[in-house]
Amino acid sequence: MVIAEERVVAVIMVGGPTKGTRFRPLSFNVPKPLFPLAGQPMVHHPISSACQKIPNLAKIYLIGFYEEREFALYVSSISNELKLPVRYLKEDKPHGSAGGLYNFKDLIMEEDPVFYLYLSISYMLANYLVLVICSCSCSCSWGSSYFLLQSHIFLLNCDVCCSFPLPQMLDAHKKYGGMGTILVVKVSPESASEFGELVADPVTNELLHYTEKPETFVSDRINCGVYIFTPDIFTAIEGVSSQRKDRANLRRVSSFEAMQPDSRSLTANYVRLDQDILSPLAGKKQLYIYETVDFWEQIKTPGMSIKCSALYLSQFRHTAPHLLENGDGIKKACIIGDVYIHPSAKVHPSAKIGPGVSISANARIGAGARLINCIVLDDVEIKENAVVIHAIVGWKSSIGRWARVQGRGDYNAKLGVTILGESVAVEDEVVVINSTVLPHKTLNVGVQDEIIL
Repeated sequence: MVIAEERVVAVIMVGGPTKGTRFRPLSFNVPKPLFPLAGQPMVHHPISSACQKIPNLAKIYLIGFYEEREFALYVSSISNELKLPVRYLKEDKPHGSAGGLYNFKDLIMEEDPVFYLYLSISYMLANYLVLVICSCSCSCSWGSSYFLLQSHIFLLNCDVCCSFPLPQMLDAHKKYGGMGTILVVKVSPESASEFGELVADPVTNELLHYTEKPETFVSDRINCGVYIFTPDIFTAIEGVSSQRKDRANLRRVSSFEAMQPDSRSLTANYVRLDQDILSPLAGKKQLYIYETVDFWEQIKTPGMSIKCSALYLSQFRHTAPHLLENGDGIKKACIIGDVYIHPSAKVHPSAKIGPGVSISANARIGAGARLINCIVLDDVEIKENAVVIHAIVGWKSSIGRWARVQGRGDYNAKLGVTILGESVAVEDEVVVINSTVLPHKTLNVGVQDEIIL
């Protein structure tokens, strides 16, 4: 008789203030993982739409090197909402995507005391029963009787936007029986080199080859930055650290080598998941893939946050339709497509909003305003007949009457959208096109394709 108890832990890597510099000026005000997409913090989407659906989920950990106070309010709020322990773990310094996981191994693998006591007692009773049965002279054959604790660790990157099919991944992972399963997606051959490319067995889904951002084309299947592992991942990470320590003891590093970037960063405790774990283990029946055919994007720039906000709004149709706004332009504003409006925001009935629009708390949208594919943050005022398209309007900013704030909608380009930082004032009838404006500026003349410092 085998009785298996399962325990699942989710770990979300959130980075730190020295990362995500391409997200400025928006990251001046709030850590990138807490920037709102579709009205919810970026990190909230994998938690609310995915993690809470995982069976036997015990805890959720956020790992990064932001100050703990920056996540304290969110962690408390989401823990109460989900009735599930959510904890932020601060690294003293970056340890790499795998090293950061290993750095908190003891916390991640700790058991709930009550559950652990229950398992220990059950295990002892089961083994005692086996001994009693085996000592009997009867001819009955009971076989082995024991309790098995199965542990699985989800590892997610915060700046990934997708539908997060985590329960389906877990089922596939159990079927494969390997150490880890990687979420992958098919992309265009032209864009594949920007990510980790991989080759897998088309029948067994075993990972056969993995290379990070190759110079030549390898495959149009890429790593999505979403994984599930057994605790054996810690042994693999420890092995990399041990090898580095052994090499360091065998030879002295020259002064020239010590000055090189790779030599400085690849200390024994700095372990990268992709180059140091996935690549060496490919083709060894340890790693497998689970391919998604749903949407997937990486949120590296403010422009991509507009696109990903719209993707999440579209997903709300199926997962949280109550968060989407509706209106016909009579008693409430005319709503086109998927739109989120915070309950505290004030939108004039003659305004026309959508598609792909997210409006945050205490925003005020005036009569005749037109908003398309944009993110409007807290305490923003958009006055009568203003137009906002492919843009992010920062906290406490204002856009004057008949003003126009617009981007061309190239979400990957440096100036493909328009971004207004905190407390930016665009005066009446001023046009701002494809520009980034840093906080606390007043624009009384039109600008195009500029960065206003």
